[in-house]
Amino acid sequence: MTTAPLSLEHIIRPSSLKSEKAPVLFLLHGYGSNEEDLFSFAEELPTELCIISVRAPYTLQPFGYAWYAINFDAQNGKWSDDEQAITSRDKIHAFIEEACKTYGLDTHNVSLLGFSQGTILSYAVALSYPKKIKNVIALSGYINEGILTEDYQSKDHSGLQIYASHGQVDQVIPIAWAQKAPDVLSQLEIPHVFEEFPTGHGVAPQNFYSFKSWLEKRL
Repeated sequence: MTTAPLSLEHIIRPSSLKSEKAPVLFLLHGYGSNEEDLFSFAEELPTELCIISVRAPYTLQPFGYAWYAINFDAQNGKWSDDEQAITSRDKIHAFIEEACKTYGLDTHNVSLLGFSQGTILSYAVALSYPKKIKNVIALSGYINEGILTEDYQSKDHSGLQIYASHGQVDQVIPIAWAQKAPDVLSQLEIPHVFEEFPTGHGVAPQNFYSFKSWLEKRL
């Protein structure tokens, strides 16, 4: 099912619930991908969830989309455009409110699932605006503290829970970057699970069933 014209392009699988506001899961894809990518998970996830897969706002050539630019040069090597990332963080935050209002969704039961760059943005939204998010599934990404709101540490994260996972042989995002997340989450007193799998930059079947089980218990 395609969509009403909202501020970000997206595709949606409606909830099976008819008589109450549905919980919602927003899917945030990785660099160079699009909203179709993670949407392949939808048919395997609980039917009561409304699932909305969102397209990142920056177009890449010749195809694909990004939440922010990743640049390569001799002086700085590989570096991320944090200004664009902050803009995307706030676009996602606004889109969540917009979509929940438009589709009549439960604003107290909002989950995010990100992969790679989408995970970096999921962390940024949830840690910066924790009262808006209930669950985060953070796949193959890391926490970039440079794109969080300046006051994120003083906010109330007590309603937030996070599942994070990473491939032990990920050649795109080093596992050492991901392994820093549990310390940050512990300092914020956020209940979390962190798992490693013997894979590269992707989602292995056992990884999928692990986060699916985690989410089903928290809807």
